[in-house]
Amino acid sequence: MTHLSIFSTIITFIFAAAVFARWRHKKPKHLFYWGLGLVLYGLGTLSEAVMSFTFNPWFLKLWYLSGAMLTAAWLGQGTVYLLVRKRMVADFLMILLIIASLVSLALIIMAPVTAAASAYKINLPASLQYKEILARNGWIIVLTILLNIYGTVALVGGAIYSAYLFWRKSVLANRMFGNLLIAGGALMPAMAGSFVKAGLVDWLYLSEFLGVVLMYGGFTLATSARPVEDRIKASPASSD
Repeated sequence: MTHLSIFSTIITFIFAAAVFARWRHKKPKHLFYWGLGLVLYGLGTLSEAVMSFTFNPWFLKLWYLSGAMLTAAWLGQGTVYLLVRKRMVADFLMILLIIASLVSLALIIMAPVTAAASAYKINLPASLQYKEILARNGWIIVLTILLNIYGTVALVGGAIYSAYLFWRKSVLANRMFGNLLIAGGALMPAMAGSFVKAGLVDWLYLSEFLGVVLMYGGFTLATSARPVEDRIKASPASSD
């Protein structure tokens, strides 16, 4: 299933390029942070793909930092800028996220790699082996948990809330379904750990692949052009 990590990486970077292209045209902050979150997602799957051929401690650290710690948080920050009306609140959360990300970067760089690295198996996902190889301290573990909770709640919760708004107003069905796809896609990687614990190792790669495909499909659907009569005034749930 290694090829799925490669496909996930390709699709993710294509998705990120599409988001950044839209950001350059319209300049809303949420698109920039979504794009940044997708770059982190792609770095995570890229590192995973590399480590399926050979072990490198720096790729392991890149995988953990980008995939396990920061991706969800930065995608969620994009949704915060989209939905939170009080810009001071979004900016304050942004400052906290930057600080947390810099601290995470420093901690991961300094984290020792144990002797278990010599027994790394390229036929098994890094997510099954990193605990014995990467010596994580309490700060790393706490930051990992907090960053993922923040990002998942913001991204998934924001997408579901946006879909609800469009459903309640009975308008722009494409954005309603698009947001539901984004929510479903965001949940897929979050469920990867459960698949691994259940012994469904191959589902880890599949969940990452399906996650980015669903989010890309949802983003494309939500931002697709609609007839003038179907449009409504700008709302917090707008994907533009």
